[in-house]
Amino acid sequence: MAVFHWVLGLLLGAVWLHRLLDTALGMRRVADISRPEWDCLPPGGNWPSVSIIVPARNEEEHIEEALSSKLRLEYDNYEVLAVNDRSGDSTGAILDRVAARKSGDDKPRLRVLHVSQLPAGWLGKNHAMWQAAKSATGDWLLFTDADVHFRADALRRAVAYAEANSADHLVLFPTLIMHTMGERMMIAFFHSLFIFGHRPWKVDDPKTRDHMGVGAFNMVRRSVYQSIGTHEAIRLEIIDDMKLGKLVKDKGFAQRNVVGRGLIRLRWARGATGVIENLTKNMFALMLFRWPRTLGAAVLLLLLNVGPFLGVAFAPGWTRVGHGLAVAAIAALYARMAPPLGISSWYFLVHPASGSLFAFTLLRSAVHALRHGGVVWRGTKYPLDVLRKGTS
Repeated sequence: MAVFHWVLGLLLGAVWLHRLLDTALGMRRVADISRPEWDCLPPGGNWPSVSIIVPARNEEEHIEEALSSKLRLEYDNYEVLAVNDRSGDSTGAILDRVAARKSGDDKPRLRVLHVSQLPAGWLGKNHAMWQAAKSATGDWLLFTDADVHFRADALRRAVAYAEANSADHLVLFPTLIMHTMGERMMIAFFHSLFIFGHRPWKVDDPKTRDHMGVGAFNMVRRSVYQSIGTHEAIRLEIIDDMKLGKLVKDKGFAQRNVVGRGLIRLRWARGATGVIENLTKNMFALMLFRWPRTLGAAVLLLLLNVGPFLGVAFAPGWTRVGHGLAVAAIAALYARMAPPLGISSWYFLVHPASGSLFAFTLLRSAVHALRHGGVVWRGTKYPLDVLRKGTS
């Protein structure tokens, strides 16, 4: 039994130490476009045109303020296309009211599209973005969510970086607004899991399979969007943002990730239960709707994230060394990544609780989909057999 604890502890320690070093060194390579050097003109001094595409379904609580921030950008050459996707609330009326306002220079920045029906074989959000992209005029297409707030200089800095670095697809990570302990503990864990799984510093390497996409800010050249097959190629993908990034990477185009605290902001969820609810839609899709894979992933999550803490508490004698190394690496990882998120590094103490909740969420996602025969999101049910056919 002691041999088992030695082997398990040292294995967990090695995994977490590697994760710590890889993240600490790798994230230094991710550019921060909030720095002064990116408050500049793009090469050649010409600003390319940008079409900002905002799909919205039942977003009456957030849409007006968030959309208004997108209409106050310090960027001359852009348009906003907002799509009212079959909303049952006042979203459509709010969009029309905002569009009727006159901007300071009387330029018609905002165009509103109303979608009343969803064709078979499409997810609502993907269809809404595709419809807007068809009528967009920009050299760049920026897909963003209805609840994302933009700082006035966000687009200018993003375009300057993308043009200077010959990017075909640019992802800007959002600043998440958090008000509760539950949000902070869950988002801190999700951040560590997400970064470890996708390695943002590797997406610009054509030799790796790492790719990225974030619904808050997915900006892709229009010509590249057409080349990868538009949203028609991912009509049934629930994790549409990441799948768009995967298409870009698989087709050999240049992908870049950047950070910039405060440039774009949103409150992703309300409390720990809100995080669980949001991820319930996505996590079974991440497992390609296969329950054996989901069960295995849940066990692995518990082993990696709860196991070290249990080992420190209950493993016999010196066999705790490896587990202790893993816990120390987790604490160091939180010290590195939590402060930039606005989260205390002491949240590593609730890491095993967060890991347990994520394993629960993974299983909950599978149970919900299997029980209902599909995924229900924003009032629309997408059958499981159809979703499996559209998964890549």
